[in-house]
Amino acid sequence: MLDEEDLGPADEALLDMLRDGRVTAPFAADETGYSLQYVRDRLGRLVEHGNARKVYEGLYELVEDPREVTEDV
Repeated sequence: MLDEEDLGPADEALLDMLRDGRVTAPFAADETGYSLQYVRDRLGRLVEHGNARKVYEGLYELVEDPREVTEDV
């Protein structure tokens, strides 16, 4: 899992969208203004680290938002 400090502005925007529901890379690119390839790369990184998952070809959903993870003290 990624930590909150590992997130860039694009990651934050994508996580916000994923919190609202499933997204495709083209939709996320249109909504955020980032290039389609960059959005695909960032979504791939979120999947790689277990924060999101690909539920179908090009369709992503949130698994865990690293901004909400609390550590046990």
